Amino acid sequence: MRCPRCAGRLIRWGHARARTIRSHGADTVTVTPRRVRCTDCHRTDVILPAAFQSRRADITAVIAEAWQHKAYGVGYRRIAARLGRPESTVRRWLVRVTTAHVQWMYHRGVHRLVQVAPEVFTELRLGANPLRDALSVLAAAAYWDRHRFGFTDPPWTLIGTYTRGRLLSPPG
Repeated sequence: MRCPRCAGRLIRWGHARARTIRSHGADTVTVTPRRVRCTDCHRTDVILPAAFQSRRADITAVIAEAWQHKAYGVGYRRIAARLGRPESTVRRWLVRVTTAHVQWMYHRGVHRLVQVAPEVFTELRLGANPLRDALSVLAAAAYWDRHRFGFTDPPWTLIGTYTRGRLLSPPG
């Protein structure tokens, strides 16, 4: 791995503090992420697994489920009730779905799908809902990654990889 600031080499530098992240329902997951240090600029970073989002108390799959509901026109109050999350939390997730963000997610999905299964584009039915289209392309890429390469990771973990762990905050 390379440093995101200077492209220097990253080396192991211990672990960050343990975090408890909410999963579906009342389930939780505890993770102790790895800390790395750049050999050139000497800055440290914490490397989170792709199933988790930076500065979020919920796993990627829960946040993505809220976005799926939004893509089908469900309001934030009903989504919060279905997921068992506070309305304010769900509203924050949904506010992140700006036009620019949806386009960025769509392009990340297209990029991966072209690498894995370019022939699938003729089968995708994209419509007038940009969020639904972006989620469909990302899901198709995850499906074909699992199908062609035998990945066993859950689809939203793969999608977290495609978006470089920045599903809620695209690079600006």
